Amino acid sequence: MKVGFVAILGKPNAGKSTLINALVGEKVSIVSWRPQTTRNKITGIVNGELNGEGYQLIFLDTPGINRQKDALSLYMSKAVDNASKNVEAIMYVIDGQKKISKEDFLNIESYKKQCKKLVVVLNKMDVADHEVFVSNLASLNPIADIEVVPTSAEKKDNLEPLLPILLSVMPEGEPLYPEDMYTDKPLRFMVAEIIREKALKFLQQEIPHGIGVDVVKYEVQDNGVTSIAADIVTDRENHKAIIIGKGGETLKRLATAARLEIEKLIDGQVYLKLWVKVKPDWKENVNVLNLLGYDKKDA
Repeated sequence: MKVGFVAILGKPNAGKSTLINALVGEKVSIVSWRPQTTRNKITGIVNGELNGEGYQLIFLDTPGINRQKDALSLYMSKAVDNASKNVEAIMYVIDGQKKISKEDFLNIESYKKQCKKLVVVLNKMDVADHEVFVSNLASLNPIADIEVVPTSAEKKDNLEPLLPILLSVMPEGEPLYPEDMYTDKPLRFMVAEIIREKALKFLQQEIPHGIGVDVVKYEVQDNGVTSIAADIVTDRENHKAIIIGKGGETLKRLATAARLEIEKLIDGQVYLKLWVKVKPDWKENVNVLNLLGYDKKDA
């Protein structure tokens, strides 16, 4: 069968996580309108058959490309760099609502030298201004040795052309993962990401980038209920009160939304307890970063 790796790269908020979820058919990466939602390298696995030949594609979702220098940002940059190496193909995702930047063009020229096939995915065609989108397509057409595919990952529109393009450069091999496996991330990681996604949804704009989530307990009890305890870690004391909310209402809403999604994930009843802890400058503290799942050796 055809087996190989595909890195999904691009600037923040281009729609990379929405794209990988659409391709895999399962939610493997959390989604938010906020930039830098994805912090880790996320693996999504797709098994299938095309023209009578089986395949397994392993997609690597990555943080948005950024130039910040705190320890968390450096971890994220390393995840991007590592994902772009030793893959057969790269999908470089661009937000088609905006005029393509000089940085995007430079990234395209750089990444096409690192793999057998570079596919530029011009995303968000469902919401982009028609003239802007057409102008973006026209600016990509002259670039040699790339494939350009306009899509709407949100609507799952025009994803079909991606598969034969990617498979054209995949080697023959044995599957690397079981057929029923769609991500290599453990449940504790998925739970932490779901909680962080709900924080992105419910909290003010400046707070989510200052939080991490540590799942301190994950235990299936004798009655079948999964008991989960997690700390929401913030870097500022004044943010703790905002996360908790008046009478604890914000934290309750966040916990309820997270619990319902975790129950869908594990197909079972969940008891979820959240606490809020303050760890100043945690994004610069290697020990705390490791605790929260941002170990550089795993990037």
